[in-house]
Amino acid sequence: MPTVSDAAQGGAPLPFAEEASGSASGAAVADRIASSISLGLLSVGERLPTEIELAQQFGVAVNTLRKGLAELRDREIVVTRRGRTGGTFIVKAPFPSPEEVRERLRDTSLVDLRDLRDEHVAVGSAIARLAATRVWGGSIVRLEELAARVSAARTPAEAASADSRFHIELAVLAQSPRLLRSEIRIQSEIAPLHWTFSDFEQTQTIVASDHHDVIRAVMEEDGGRASLAMSEHLQHDGVRMMDAKLSIDPDL
Repeated sequence: MPTVSDAAQGGAPLPFAEEASGSASGAAVADRIASSISLGLLSVGERLPTEIELAQQFGVAVNTLRKGLAELRDREIVVTRRGRTGGTFIVKAPFPSPEEVRERLRDTSLVDLRDLRDEHVAVGSAIARLAATRVWGGSIVRLEELAARVSAARTPAEAASADSRFHIELAVLAQSPRLLRSEIRIQSEIAPLHWTFSDFEQTQTIVASDHHDVIRAVMEEDGGRASLAMSEHLQHDGVRMMDAKLSIDPDL
């Protein structure tokens, strides 16, 4: 069974590409590619498809696509090299700065954060339940590798990317394109919010334990327990997100 990274290579549509439209701007294209990179769906060192292929995937004119790539170059996320072995290569994984995350939290109400948490619990629990009924041997190894990356991460950005990949790979295992799209969208909104201002080592320990519980339930093909373990994990994420909001707006 292919993984998310497999789907992003070999001419397959990039994550988020189908969300664009013919009227999308270069900035919108750049943001969608950057989101795929920050979530770990595309890796540093990878070469993007050709400009013509990317423009077709996003449903935009080549000139619009070029504006998007130019913005990514200005942000030092990609570089373009000429020649037979050239192309556009990813050189940096973007992650919002603490100040950008702080502004996002300031601009988001507790009600909206709670709604985002509730949506994630609903989607994530459904994914875990399905994954437990559709599991295959190699998929467990992949989930364990991604969980280990969270524990080995040295920065919140690395941990958030690895954590997102874990959830998205689990959604791939669930074999539901709609749930996969929902999980990717939610991860693009939520990942930095519960990692940036939390106690990093404590969060790593809690997330590692939560991931272990989910993996064990999926491995044992226990859909009910997998769903419950994921629900509890995402509730923990929600608490950290709310705590981050209250630390910035203590008068709420």
